[in-house]
Amino acid sequence: MATAITPLAFFSAAAASTGTTAPKPPQTPPLPKPQIPILQSKPPLSTSTAPISIAATTIAVAAILSTTPPSLADTGAAFNVYYGTAASAANYGGLGGNASKKDTAEYIYDVPEGWKERLVSKVEKGTNGTDSEFYNPKKRTEKEYLTFLAGIRQLGPKDVILNNLALSDVNLQDQIASAESFLAEEKKDENGQIYYVYEIDGAGTHSLISVTCAKNKLYAHFVNAPTPEWNRDQDMLRHVHESFKTIGSY
Repeated sequence: MATAITPLAFFSAAAASTGTTAPKPPQTPPLPKPQIPILQSKPPLSTSTAPISIAATTIAVAAILSTTPPSLADTGAAFNVYYGTAASAANYGGLGGNASKKDTAEYIYDVPEGWKERLVSKVEKGTNGTDSEFYNPKKRTEKEYLTFLAGIRQLGPKDVILNNLALSDVNLQDQIASAESFLAEEKKDENGQIYYVYEIDGAGTHSLISVTCAKNKLYAHFVNAPTPEWNRDQDMLRHVHESFKTIGSY
C-alpha cells in the first residue's frame, strides 16, 4: 500500500541526510471555507438586558394601575352627609348649606363625593313634595332625591304607598309599568321604626326606594340610575340608599 509523504516530511528527511538546515517550505494559504448564506435577523437580547426590560415593563404596568382614579363603587368611596329639614313650601328659602340645617334636620342621607345639588323650586316643592336632590354631574340621570307628604301618621299597605308615590311622579309610573323585576319588603331600624324598601328594575333604569313615616309625615327617598351606571356603581348606590333615615324626636 503506497504511503503518502507530505512535503514537510520530505524536507525534514533531506535535511537529516545532508546535515544542513532545510529552508522552510512556503506557507500555503488555507483554502477559504465555503460561505453559507446567513439570513439577517434582529440580534437577540442579551441575558443581562432581558430581565431589566421585563422588570421595567412590570413596574410601568403597576404604576398605571396604581394611578388610575378609583370608582365610587369601590369600598373606599367618600360621602358627605346631607341634613334635610322637610320644610313646607311656605317656609322654604331655597338657600343655605348643610351646616345651617343640621340642628333642625328631620332626615339624613349620604351623598357621594363630587355629586352636585339641584336647587328645588318652591313650585316643585309644593306640587310633588320634592325636598332635596343630588346628581352625578357626569350623568345627571344618576341621582338621589327625597319627597315628603305631610299629614300621614303611619304607613299603609306597601302596594298602596308605592302607587300613591307614582301619582305625582310620571317617570316612576312608567318604570313600574315596564318593570322587568320588582321587590318590596319591610324593615325595622334599631328603634323599631318601619321602612318600606322597594327595588325596581325597569326598562333601562334601576331604582331603589325607601319609605317611612315620622313626625306626622311620609318620607320617600329615591336612588335612580340608568342601567349602565347601575351596573358600574351599584355598591355605592346601595350604600346611599341604605344611609337614609329620619332623625330627631318622633
